[in-house]
Amino acid sequence: MSEAALHIKEILSNLPARPGVYLMKNAQGEIIYVGKAVNLRNRVRSYFHKKVVEGSQYNKTIQLVQQVADIEFIVVASELEALLTEINLIKAHQPRFNVRLKDDKHYPYIKVHWANPYPKVTITRRMVQDGSRYFGPYTSMTAVHQSVDALRRAFPFLTCDRDITGQDDRACLYYDIKLCNAPCIGAASREEYRATIQGLMDFLQGRSDTVVETLQAQMQAASEDMRYEQAARLRDQLQALERISERQKVVSTLATNQDVIAFARENSDACVQIFFIRSGKIIGRDHYVLEGTADEDTITIMTGFLKQFYDQAAEIPDEVLLPHEIEEAEIIESWLRNRRGQKVALTVPRRGQKHDLIKLATENATETLAMLRAQWEADTHKQETALQEIQKALNMAAPPNRIECFDISNTQGTAITASRVVFAQGVPYKKEYRKFNIRTVTSRPDDYASMREALSRRFRRWQDAQDAQDIPGQQPDPAWAVLPDLLIIDGGKGQLGVAVDVLEQFGLTDQLTVVGLAKQNEELFLPGRRRPVLLPLRSQGLYLVQRVRDEAHRFAITSHRKRRAKLGMASQLDSIPGVGPARRRALLKTFGSVEGIRNAREEDVAAVPGIGRQLAVVIKSEL
Repeated sequence: MSEAALHIKEILSNLPARPGVYLMKNAQGEIIYVGKAVNLRNRVRSYFHKKVVEGSQYNKTIQLVQQVADIEFIVVASELEALLTEINLIKAHQPRFNVRLKDDKHYPYIKVHWANPYPKVTITRRMVQDGSRYFGPYTSMTAVHQSVDALRRAFPFLTCDRDITGQDDRACLYYDIKLCNAPCIGAASREEYRATIQGLMDFLQGRSDTVVETLQAQMQAASEDMRYEQAARLRDQLQALERISERQKVVSTLATNQDVIAFARENSDACVQIFFIRSGKIIGRDHYVLEGTADEDTITIMTGFLKQFYDQAAEIPDEVLLPHEIEEAEIIESWLRNRRGQKVALTVPRRGQKHDLIKLATENATETLAMLRAQWEADTHKQETALQEIQKALNMAAPPNRIECFDISNTQGTAITASRVVFAQGVPYKKEYRKFNIRTVTSRPDDYASMREALSRRFRRWQDAQDAQDIPGQQPDPAWAVLPDLLIIDGGKGQLGVAVDVLEQFGLTDQLTVVGLAKQNEELFLPGRRRPVLLPLRSQGLYLVQRVRDEAHRFAITSHRKRRAKLGMASQLDSIPGVGPARRRALLKTFGSVEGIRNAREEDVAAVPGIGRQLAVVIKSEL
């Protein structure tokens, strides 16, 4: 028997017969599975019974047992405490053999800062215990922004950083375009403003009928008192609410709050569909992709989703409808009751309206998974084609499986920022995106010098990573240790010349391919060649190069704006050459916000009085 097998045997013989959580590790010390047990001794030993392993229908279990080199355990006082510990450990370590809610940490929420005297409404990806109210999560950031924009027209709320006293001389432009009710100048009292935000929260919780009745009564009273301006404002709010309410489907005559959960799976892919029913109406739905579901049974997948989703959920309803019974239903109900402060029922309906809802959610899950799989397969084929086209066009020995692209962003030489984005196998590898705050260029914009600094710092870190490999116990940073197959510099021949100089400095000219990408005609310049390479129009190779360049540009601008904001610069519109107070006012009146301008077409921006085509191009480029 090997030393590793003897180590496992010794652990198994000393496991306590108590509730707890166990962590299985591989030979590298990586946690590959986390589980909980009412009886640690019985549960963990069951994995290693010879008959169980040989007769297992789950290939995944066999692989897990073969890779286990060490087992740790945590003894707790109860099964509920074991459940909580298991959830936290899976969230922290994301073990590869556990069912995992993909990217569950990053779903956006609508946040109402209710603890503030004049609450704002923002979008966040992190919930903290600060007295705020959260609504979500949503899988689409676009959907969240659309929801917030629509709600703001119905429930005007603050977006500025003013200290609200009610004594300001004048309000901002958002008051003029009816997107803020201006408590800063006393146009709305603190109580009136908070009532507006309370209405917004009630609407998000599905109590739209109550909100509409309240607004109708207020509008009628304002009209009777000849407060016609206030009555008109309330009328506009009601019309905005009607447009949002049209999307909500009534599914029950009972004013119940339910989540309806169903899922579909095909091979190793699994997708969960969830309907959010509040006060008898479907107010929204979302889908979630699960990882680590290969060879898992239905009950394990559903249980894994419930634990991770409701650990993050901002709101827990009265009832959760499920398509199947789960073994841990009782302990999960107890956990949800503790989180919510009221009873929560897990129900598996067999007939009637609730069963119909499960069928509807299952159909949606099946269709969503089919659509996602088609997208994944199409994307994989496109990526392979794109990489092969780039390889052929640039005469590379192999497809460029790792691509790095660098870009520079600044405003008149201020807050200069460089970005590096990484694409692996043709898709963004965001974990290794990096920004560089340029230090050597301070007085005026110099893209060449800025690019030289960014590239020098990148390849100096590669050199440091190589040196670290020779030091015992030193682990090089993988973000710098691997060289790209293809290095793209956003710029023409001048920028390319800088890159070539840096590569020569580090002795890397023969180890990777470098090109300069000129924006005007999408030309790829290679060192030592007078004529650029032009990828065919509408080719997958061109689309990939453009996407890499656009992602580098986006990341550079985003990083630059954050840095610029920290330096105390003016608003984004104020920083655009040619945009003064009058033009800024006209733009905001037309589009409502900077985000609205950013999403508008160039010709629509040009049509704003005082803007014109040339300035519109500048505005769109800056935003």
